[in-house]
Amino acid sequence: MNNLLQRSITGALFAIVVLGSILWDAYAQALVFSVFMVLGLLEFYNLFNKHGVVRVSSEIGVFIGIFIFVLLVGFSLEWLPIISIVFIFPLFFTLILEELWRKSEHPLINISILVFGIIYIVLPFWLTIDLNLREDEQNNFMPLVVGMYLLIWTNDTFAYLTGRKFGKTKLFERISPKKTWEGTAGGILVTLLIGYIFGAFINKGQEWFWIVSAAIIAPCAIFGDLLESLFKRSLNIKDSGTILPGHGGILDRFDAALFAIPFFYCWAMVYDYFSY
Repeated sequence: MNNLLQRSITGALFAIVVLGSILWDAYAQALVFSVFMVLGLLEFYNLFNKHGVVRVSSEIGVFIGIFIFVLLVGFSLEWLPIISIVFIFPLFFTLILEELWRKSEHPLINISILVFGIIYIVLPFWLTIDLNLREDEQNNFMPLVVGMYLLIWTNDTFAYLTGRKFGKTKLFERISPKKTWEGTAGGILVTLLIGYIFGAFINKGQEWFWIVSAAIIAPCAIFGDLLESLFKRSLNIKDSGTILPGHGGILDRFDAALFAIPFFYCWAMVYDYFSY
């Protein structure tokens, strides 16, 4: 009961910070999500501190990641011209140079981990900021990014509840022994229902958009959760960090979102393009 209470309080505060920053304004969201991004990137690289093969420099990875994030957010906020984006490409290649002096036995693995960390963490956090800036808030009572997170959390919550009540058939026992097909189906069905409610009663007239969004977000959230579980299982760790009592680290809370965000962003852009 104490753990459940702790998880509930932490989860509620986490949701308030995430949704509150998005609803406040673009600058508040950019600031809060920048903090999450840096903490998530640090957590990711620190996962390999005790690895027998991988040797990555978290300082270099975080520094380059912040630099790329600032360029992307600066472009989205119209602080920087579009030409500034070209600096991202040499920054990626700068990550490689360190391996020339490290005399590592596995330089390709180290480089892959450094680059993947930026793609996996920096880009999704930027996409949420960019999407929130792009949408016309006058046409949506509820911002798209808020709806996205609510659908992700709906899927996660009801997959857990349904699985705990009815779960018998293991979904992916090798990676996540507690997940079941029954829980997965329950999470997806409730997410689809909530998606319909969003389109029919909140952002009225957008039933099609939100039902498809739910159909995209639910499985992507599941894959994101499984991917994070795969990482932790392969590294023999329980949580990515300890910053969130009862939940673990930043990556433990954003695992589903990191995978779902790029897919939802693409769908939102395609829908917006063909709506005009």
